[in-house]
Amino acid sequence: MLVQSKKFEYICNNKSLSKMILARLEDRKRYEHAHPLLKVLFDFLETHNLQDAPTGRIDIAGNELFINVSEIELKPKEIQPLEVHRRYLDVQIPLLRPEVMGWSPLKSLQEPDRPFDSENDYALYTTPASVYFTVNPGEFTIFFPEDAHAPIIGSGIQRKLIAKIKL
Repeated sequence: MLVQSKKFEYICNNKSLSKMILARLEDRKRYEHAHPLLKVLFDFLETHNLQDAPTGRIDIAGNELFINVSEIELKPKEIQPLEVHRRYLDVQIPLLRPEVMGWSPLKSLQEPDRPFDSENDYALYTTPASVYFTVNPGEFTIFFPEDAHAPIIGSGIQRKLIAKIKL
């Protein structure tokens, strides 16, 4: 695992990755400063076992902070688009198996292939990601509005948590 982290760190440093966070849940306290509701989220995760929670939405602070518990079929990276959000931080936590995710800086992309949908807070880009990396159970990612990301890449069924934190 350490080798992968060093490799990812090297790739990201050479691609000027400045926003997205990839870390272990045990190291979460280092990142709570990024948004006041991150501590609330991490405290909730520490006190609730969501491994077997039913799929659907868990409200923690209404539309300010909620978790979507999802079971989804992982897809090949060639067909998984990059997505961006403007109103929410996206915290992704795989539960069942390793999951590949892609990342590109939003500023490096052209016009979206699916224009921004303000009601659902997303736009899609079919451009391949600049970087692909693996997120394991016990790890999390935080994607900011500047981070185009392509989650749910791989094969098999993934069970995961997707927390949304309003900006």
